[in-house]
Amino acid sequence: QVQLVESGGGLVQAGGSLRLSCVASGRTFSVYAMGWFRQAPGKERELIAAISWRGDNTYYVDSVKGRFTISRDNAKSTIYLQMNSLKPEDTAVYYCAASLRLGLPTVTRNYDYWGQGTQVTVSS
Repeated sequence: QVQLVESGGGLVQAGGSLRLSCVASGRTFSVYAMGWFRQAPGKERELIAAISWRGDNTYYVDSVKGRFTISRDNAKSTIYLQMNSLKPEDTAVYYCAASLRLGLPTVTRNYDYWGQGTQVTVSS
């Protein structure tokens, strides 16, 4: 079992930046691939970024490429999502999740543990 707690969300103007953090506790953090998801009102939860357990492989959905950066610090059991050039369409609840699958899972059902989410609101 692993527990995940996100932080760093808030209200920001378009063009601004936020850095989300997700701290893990419980089972050994370093064995998990990790992902950041988001869910906007009326929309399905989508994977926007993922990182392998060693941090040497990453995935980004097209809509955030070049603006968001996922990273991890296994010594701190923490992953981060640096979000730059934010747009109103980035407004959503952001969740971190952990996967026991090998490689770099990009399917929502392959993630085993979830945080409670943090709200990000981007005003125009």
